[in-house]
Amino acid sequence: MATGYDFNSIEEHWKQAWIDEGAWAAPREPNPANKRYLVTMFPYPSGDLHMGHVEIFSIHDSIARFNRMQGFEVLNPIGWDAFGLPAENAAIRRGIHPKPWTYGNMAKHRSSMERLGCSFDWNRTFYTCDPAFYRWNQWLFIRFFERGLAYRKQAAVNWCPEDKTVLANEQVVAGRCERCGTLVTKRLLTQWFFKTTEYADRLLDDLELNKGWTERLKTLQRNWIGRSHGAEVHFALDGIDDPVVVFTTRPDTLWGATFFVLAPEHRLVDQLVAGTEVEASVRAFREQVAHLSEVDRASTDRPRQGLFLGKYAMNPVNGERIPIWIADYVLMDYGTGAVMAVPAHDQRDFEFARAHGLDIRVVIQPHDAQLQSEEMNEAFAGAGKMANSGSFDGTPTESSVGEVIEWLEQEGLGRRAVNFRLRDWLISRQRYWGTPIPIVFCPDCGEIPVPEEQLPVELPDLVDIVPTGEQSPLAGVQDWVNTACPKCGGAGRRETDTMDTFVDSSWYFHRYLDPHNDEVPFDPALSNAWMPMDWYTGGIEHAVLHLIYARFFQKVFMDMGMVRDPEPFPRLLNHGTVTMDGKRMSKSRGNIVEPVEAFERYGADALRLYMLFSGPPEQDFDWPNEGVTAIGRVTFPWLQRVWRLCEEVGALQHEPQQEPQGLLDTELRKQVHRTIRVVTKDYESLSFNTAIARLMELVNEAYRYRAAGGNERALLRELVEALLKLLAPMAPYITEEQWHRLGNEGSIHKERWPAFDPALASVDEVTMVVQVNGRVRDTMQVPATITEAEMRDRALSSKKVGDHLGGREPQRVIVKPPKLVSLVAPD
Repeated sequence: MATGYDFNSIEEHWKQAWIDEGAWAAPREPNPANKRYLVTMFPYPSGDLHMGHVEIFSIHDSIARFNRMQGFEVLNPIGWDAFGLPAENAAIRRGIHPKPWTYGNMAKHRSSMERLGCSFDWNRTFYTCDPAFYRWNQWLFIRFFERGLAYRKQAAVNWCPEDKTVLANEQVVAGRCERCGTLVTKRLLTQWFFKTTEYADRLLDDLELNKGWTERLKTLQRNWIGRSHGAEVHFALDGIDDPVVVFTTRPDTLWGATFFVLAPEHRLVDQLVAGTEVEASVRAFREQVAHLSEVDRASTDRPRQGLFLGKYAMNPVNGERIPIWIADYVLMDYGTGAVMAVPAHDQRDFEFARAHGLDIRVVIQPHDAQLQSEEMNEAFAGAGKMANSGSFDGTPTESSVGEVIEWLEQEGLGRRAVNFRLRDWLISRQRYWGTPIPIVFCPDCGEIPVPEEQLPVELPDLVDIVPTGEQSPLAGVQDWVNTACPKCGGAGRRETDTMDTFVDSSWYFHRYLDPHNDEVPFDPALSNAWMPMDWYTGGIEHAVLHLIYARFFQKVFMDMGMVRDPEPFPRLLNHGTVTMDGKRMSKSRGNIVEPVEAFERYGADALRLYMLFSGPPEQDFDWPNEGVTAIGRVTFPWLQRVWRLCEEVGALQHEPQQEPQGLLDTELRKQVHRTIRVVTKDYESLSFNTAIARLMELVNEAYRYRAAGGNERALLRELVEALLKLLAPMAPYITEEQWHRLGNEGSIHKERWPAFDPALASVDEVTMVVQVNGRVRDTMQVPATITEAEMRDRALSSKKVGDHLGGREPQRVIVKPPKLVSLVAPD
């Protein structure tokens, strides 16, 4: 007897059944030839899931379920990135400890993930705020320390006045804290660093091993690492014993250096001005610059500010004394914080020289002109020949750099060098909710790592977590801070800074492989069995944060003999962002939409399909103003049609067999096999939106067949079972329920993916999908041999498409014969 689609009871039943069965548990060791290790970047528990999470998990889970049905051994784990500023700040606002807040949110997350139907291996779940996990952060820190990769130094650091902590360079976006948006300032503090620069060449060169990365992502990393070839040149400064090293990519312009510039924060500035009449002015200038972001200091839209120090440097190539300045456009974080200024051939130097009346000397003349410095309106950086450069006059720029470097080396004035934009990773944080750094400071022994048998160094619970300034709240817990030196037994003090939470996410995917190991972070044999990752899902915003840090950890692990593979995730999907009114959904913006209402009104399957139907995975999606009601217009009614069709076909199994309908049956059978063929390709290319459109068309064809008198039981059973299998990765609940209602044994999610008959799947006609701004707006049957021009004409003639274009011409038309026309509507 047919029943209605009671999605709530169906989803609750199968959710619990899968949990009780441990349905998605992966084997400890896979067959390496038949494994799929799939990871989505683990979430931060700042509240319940929102629609951005729903989209990510719907995409990722569909990939995982599709791979299982193809017969692969799939490991699909999940955990929580549970330390960090948002939880600590939320706890401070509520006057509570961050631990219950964090664990409460993780419980909400898990409940929503389970209801969404995420097929995670829950046996491997962990939380980074659990001492059982962060013990291994500390273990790894000590290994890095022993290898010289973790070190402490005084440095000018990025300081967030709102969060009262330092930030790595990668955590400063457009001069502001990437978490809270506050304008970042500079402070001189002693901090812990990881030596990422030690691996700069490998981080750059090994990018080519990541065949599944977009060129955009690779370019972002190349630019951040920023390898430059040039020369290091030694300049002598008044009153300074040792020469100052300057890196330049254009040593052939050395003869045009007319002044020398230091970053205001440079350690030598104090020595140069101590006791002079400009000392007070330098202090004032530094205070002024401290309020500027690095973006502002590097901007070309503001005047260059500077101050002459009253001292001189000697240009090593011609012995000329040139004035030493400090200037806001020279940054301590890049190069050596010292610049030989060549205003005729560098635009920043040119603008500064013009603003402050400094000499400009042309030392590269273009091939077809003769520049006069007093007539120049901008720096000349093109090809030409050297001039005013002694014996090098006339040397073409095609060879000048190499020739000058050879001369510098022969004369002992400099050497060939490679410089990187990448800086060492500053990991110290002056906050409570993070991994304690396992170092004890002893007045006699220095910096001593905590012995392995004393790990983890756990966070004390009774702490006033409100930050006060340059010290962590841990500094106020004296009975925790004061401890014995592990080396001599004397009085020592614990390090009170905690680690950047990106340390947690730099290796968590290895812990998934061996989450209960209490001897080592993970068994290398298991890493070698499951790694490299077969698919990693995450946002493009992590291009120069998490992805660089995780690649750095992987290379250190490789050198330590812990892993085999130089790259952890050679295939990566950068999904789009769910926005509201054009702004990314986030707890901090207060514009999130949680899935609870959608679950209650339409169910998880309808929600999953709605998110997947919204457009290609890599495209952004703006949540509709009507809210979850949109699901009730689009995917929920279709699921009701799927339900009714399955119920009707199930009832037919108990009725007498009808006469075959000949051509009608043949055409429907062909449609089934064509659909299997094209939907399989859609899954392989992650085109879930077009896969759903094709399945909608198949359901339409089934109803047309029934309306025309078609009633062949075996054919309808074949259609419905194929439909359910093709739909199962995207809508796991309704397909599982109907699979069993049809009398099948076992889970549909452990069935093999349907195969098609090539003879039946061959097409004289194909379904052409028309998208507007990435969303399917129409489908139509067209000849398989249709031309691009014909496809364009048919798409633009569609009334449905015309309605979404508002009667205007599309801004762009992309045609992929014979199945897809993608239109971009005008702004």
